[in-house]
Amino acid sequence: MDNGELLRQLKIERGQREAVHSAPLRWPWIVGAVVLVLLALGIGGWWMLAHRAVAVQTATAAAPSSGDGAGAVLQATGYVTARRQATVSAQITGTLTDVLIEEGDHVKKGQVLARLEDSAYRANLDAAQANARAAQAQVGQLQAQLAQARHDATRQEALVGRGLVAKQAAEQARTQVDVLAAQLAAQRKQAESARAQAQVAQVNFDYTVVRAPFDGVVTDKAAQVGEIISPLSAGGGFTRTGVGTIVDMDSLEVDVDVNEAYIGRVKPDMPAQAVLDAYPDWTIPAHVIAIVPAADRGKATVKVRVALEQKDARIVPDMGVRVSFLETRPKVATQAPHGVLVPATAIATRDGHEVVFVVHDGRVQQRRVQARPMGEQRLLPEGVQPGDVVVVSPPAELHDGSEVEAASGG
Repeated sequence: MDNGELLRQLKIERGQREAVHSAPLRWPWIVGAVVLVLLALGIGGWWMLAHRAVAVQTATAAAPSSGDGAGAVLQATGYVTARRQATVSAQITGTLTDVLIEEGDHVKKGQVLARLEDSAYRANLDAAQANARAAQAQVGQLQAQLAQARHDATRQEALVGRGLVAKQAAEQARTQVDVLAAQLAAQRKQAESARAQAQVAQVNFDYTVVRAPFDGVVTDKAAQVGEIISPLSAGGGFTRTGVGTIVDMDSLEVDVDVNEAYIGRVKPDMPAQAVLDAYPDWTIPAHVIAIVPAADRGKATVKVRVALEQKDARIVPDMGVRVSFLETRPKVATQAPHGVLVPATAIATRDGHEVVFVVHDGRVQQRRVQARPMGEQRLLPEGVQPGDVVVVSPPAELHDGSEVEAASGG
């Protein structure tokens, strides 16, 4: 290869020279893009760290209690029972045409609860009353006849005295009086019997109406219109033995089973306190009515009747109850202070003010309070309601609106 060919191979074309000169200009753009990406990543990381949910401990604000209870010598469990309840039924067998009660209805003594088909009983009543009226009418007729016979006998006696008629006429007149008097007495007995039969028919007719035997609340509706009801069990079929059950809520008391090993600690009229399983924060004053003189061999317990000294619509039969038998009757309870109780560590200071942080929907609300010492807790008259969840030992970075995650309840 000669020198001329070598020179041509080393020669750089114009297009190649422009590409070589323009290549270094792309590097600033690449460096700028990298810087922007790094800056965006840094801002994103800072934002995530700044808005991360703060892990906190929480506690529930509670209303302060009132009064002080006496020491319990024994505790036992039992159930609310009604000393006065009845499954109401008719005294005759019949078909229901009306049922006028529902569960939960309050009824008064004598109130109509249901009606039975009464056409046959009404017919019997009408017939019996008609017979009684007819018998009474015959009594009136005989009374009139007897009065006339007595007047006739008196006149006959006068005529005999003047010799105008024979003595036989006067004797016949007296006999007629005696006969009518006897007939009147018999008819009065028949009228009395007819009235008694009418009363029986009235009673049977009244049995077609089912009434409440006492004031109470309907706890069970056992029959519907069209069903047959009978005071006696018919065995199978659709015959009902009752319309519904009524409970006298004023007769509610508690039956508890006390272990026979501790029954000696319980005395009649002993003070007690009852707590319903449904309302564990409600203490009901009570006292022992009686100790039933019989033991349950299988459970080795003795039943004790306990009276509830407060009546309330929340107390219903068959509720579970825990009874504490007390040495002495509790003192009269004082009025509970207004406000709620929170742990002392729930109080924080922000800008020179006492505040608490209330958790709501995963975030905290900062509320200014005026805390009052009450033992190891603080009483907050305002700002917090019973049941509110507050932050315990709030960290310094916690502020109004911060997102939190409750680690555990206090």
